[in-house]
Amino acid sequence: MKKILLSLAVVALGYTAQAQEGYGFNQGDIMLEGSIRYSTKDNKALEIKENAFNFTPQVGYFISDKFAAGLYFDLSTTKIDNYSGTTNINKTNAFNVGVFGRYYFLELGQRFKFYGQANVGFANSKNTLELANAPKLEAKGSGVNAGLDLGVNYFVTPKIAINFAFANLVDYTTTKPKGGKAQNDFNMNINNFNNFFDAATFGLTFKF
Repeated sequence: MKKILLSLAVVALGYTAQAQEGYGFNQGDIMLEGSIRYSTKDNKALEIKENAFNFTPQVGYFISDKFAAGLYFDLSTTKIDNYSGTTNINKTNAFNVGVFGRYYFLELGQRFKFYGQANVGFANSKNTLELANAPKLEAKGSGVNAGLDLGVNYFVTPKIAINFAFANLVDYTTTKPKGGKAQNDFNMNINNFNNFFDAATFGLTFKF
């Protein structure tokens, strides 16, 4: 009888701890988040096919229950194949690594947690152009980028959330091709407020 009561007590304590955990983050939590995107387009009229792949993982540590800091990575590749009379392939590979700070500023109910995120990173890219009956051309570049994003986590369980990255509000990029001059770009995407879902990306968030 004592063993049965002890087992019931352990189960009850485990259930209570899970119920108290709730949805959201606490100080000391670790967040693992990422998204994978793949797209393909085939324009048979122009005989051009485009394939694009993007993987963006990031990991963060919660300094408080509302603020996290961490590292992010961005790997992407794009290939454009002109399969008309002459072969023409344009391929770009890019790798970006940097740091981010995320602040959760609004909660709707228990499951929706809105955040703003600032990023600063360093990028490398390589572009390859293949033409029929011509030597392969390659161009490499590197640069620094910074941005301010807006998004929300929807917690499906206390440990797993769906991440909606709504908009890239501010973006600054400086790039320098190898042997060339630097180029600076600054964008404020205020029009994204007209329809967040036009620029939305989706991913998963795991809490440890």
